[in-house]
Amino acid sequence: MTEAPRAQAPVDTDRLMEQLSMSWGVYLGDFTVAAASENLTASQAKALTVLRRGPAAMRALAETMTCDASNITGIIDRLEKRGLVRREADASDRRVKNVILTAEGERVTDAIRARMRTTQEGLDGLGAEERDSLCLLLERVFGCRPTP
Repeated sequence: MTEAPRAQAPVDTDRLMEQLSMSWGVYLGDFTVAAASENLTASQAKALTVLRRGPAAMRALAETMTCDASNITGIIDRLEKRGLVRREADASDRRVKNVILTAEGERVTDAIRARMRTTQEGLDGLGAEERDSLCLLLERVFGCRPTP
């Protein structure tokens, strides 16, 4: 006589939060190492990643990155010196400075993503349906949508 398969208990919120924490740790470590390979800090690389979605005002960039406006100024100053971003006055409000990713900034952002081997290998191990499901679940849990 064979045993009936046991029903698996649903995963509780504590376990999900722990899994997210561990996943974020792996992703952040992978991201930090890849950023360092381009001689960038994780914060500088994060700014480039945010700007890959499109230009952003300095204040909006600081809010998205959850950092102080004075800190974002230093990050953008260093990126601008390397030719990875440029500042432009906003067309509707000349007091507002928009930050725009340069072609070199796009290349560096792509290089960082390409060097994130642990993350790439994990995602490459998913089938198309699993990728779709993961994307939808992340959007649902965190309420954010990546730019296509």
